[in-house]
Amino acid sequence: SAIAERFKALGEPMRLLLLEALRRGECSVGELAERTGGGQANVSKHLQVLLQQGYVDRRKEGTTSWYRITDPQVFRMCELVCGGLEQELDRKRKLLRRRK
Repeated sequence: SAIAERFKALGEPMRLLLLEALRRGECSVGELAERTGGGQANVSKHLQVLLQQGYVDRRKEGTTSWYRITDPQVFRMCELVCGGLEQELDRKRKLLRRRK
């Protein structure tokens, strides 16, 4: 389903790094590779997935491709997931403390 594909696109750590790098504004592939420590070919591959799923948009200027966030709700979704993970971690810490 379309929903599963959108979530699947966020299941790759490099894609999350790219989204976070784009949070500051539009970037070229080269800038994104520099910010994330990825190779340009790998970054381009992951950007293509994010583009297909509607998270980012691309514009070309000469031979340079520039990417920007088109769905800022993705950050809200990530924050919800992170909040849930933090709660789960806190719960596990409390259980571990009780066992000591």
